[in-house]
Amino acid sequence: MQNGQLKLFSGSAHPELAREIADQLGISLGRSKLGRFSDSEVSFQINENIRGTDVFIVQPTCMPVDPNFVELCVMIDAFRRSSASRITAVMPYYGYARQDRKDKPRVPISAKLVANLLSAAGANRVLTMDLHKAQIQAFFDIPVDHLFALPVFIESLASYRERGLTIVSPDAGGVERARAYAKRLNADLAIIDKRRSEDGAAEVMHVVGQVQDRICIIQDDIVDTAGTLTQSAAALRANGAARVLACVVHGVLSGPALERIEESALEKLVVTNTIPPSSKVIDSGKIEVLSVARLLGKAIQSIHEETSVSSLFV
Repeated sequence: MQNGQLKLFSGSAHPELAREIADQLGISLGRSKLGRFSDSEVSFQINENIRGTDVFIVQPTCMPVDPNFVELCVMIDAFRRSSASRITAVMPYYGYARQDRKDKPRVPISAKLVANLLSAAGANRVLTMDLHKAQIQAFFDIPVDHLFALPVFIESLASYRERGLTIVSPDAGGVERARAYAKRLNADLAIIDKRRSEDGAAEVMHVVGQVQDRICIIQDDIVDTAGTLTQSAAALRANGAARVLACVVHGVLSGPALERIEESALEKLVVTNTIPPSSKVIDSGKIEVLSVARLLGKAIQSIHEETSVSSLFV
């Protein structure tokens, strides 16, 4: 093959996912030594010959975001200087995606900066999942394969099909993504319109769509502190929803998120392992974690063999 032998390496952000992907591909993880100097600088060395190989580095830029991102750039630089034929950054979760435009004066476009830094480090390609906004792909001058976790969720949610199901977008920006879920599940679509109250102190939720006596599944790309998610669940119940669940791709779950979810009107939250789940998440009776390893493994195999990845785009 023109890009040489497939090699899969892992950073320290999510080695469990990297091992799952390696098992899907039927290969072993590449040998390397990753550590830190006493002042916390990244120390990295590749412990095998990778000249002329097709290298994939699995490293979501999740918490701690900055150290994980710098680690990825350092690894990319090492592979570039060791004459890898091609280097693909496999970023199941793309950090800094939420600042993707100048919506206020004097703010950065962090998603573009990250794209520039990855290219400068030497990445030839990026494989990622459910970007906060699809147009972030345009920030890159290298190919980007943008996967969606919808196929992973469909199997888990299939049991709710044909039961008076409504897919809910928690804001106007997520309508297109929610519509794709609704189409696959033969469900109706609803939208939550968030507005500030007159005194500016609280958000008022207006539900647009039929949710009375229905099973409502809130769909979103990221759940961070879970404020919007739990407020949305409360608004749906207040509007007569029989049951309220949520499926969210990236379970950041920082700060008070777990406490809010446990105390909320949510019956269940389904997330993927694009971000490594904490022990508290795993032990939670309300949270289910699905693996994206099979989907990523298929994409990596297709990229390596130069075959179509479009069958994985839903």
